[in-house]
Amino acid sequence: QVQLVESGGGLVQAGGSLRVSCAASGRTLSISALGWFRQAPGEEREFVARISWSGDSTFTTDFALDRFTISKDDAKNTVYLQMNRLKPEDTAVYYCAAETRLGGSYYLTSSYDYWGQGTQVTVSP
Repeated sequence: QVQLVESGGGLVQAGGSLRVSCAASGRTLSISALGWFRQAPGEEREFVARISWSGDSTFTTDFALDRFTISKDDAKNTVYLQMNRLKPEDTAVYYCAAETRLGGSYYLTSSYDYWGQGTQVTVSP
């Protein structure tokens, strides 16, 4: 089992920054990658970014490419999503998810086996 705990969400004005964290525990050696997803009210959960557990491979979706950065602290088994120049449309619950199986499509929720409880990010106009 892998446990994931997100933190760092909150309320910020448009143009501001936030960093959300995802701390992994349990069988972390089984993790091949960690991803960030988000879900706005009434919307489907969508992919934001992904980092390999080794930290040598990252991918960020187009809408976040020049604003969001994913990174990892190996000593803390923690993955971060630094979000800059936030927009009201970035308002959502942000979830981290652990992938333990190889071969899945990184942008699909079904490729991930463990999920955190989510952290709310609200961007005011």
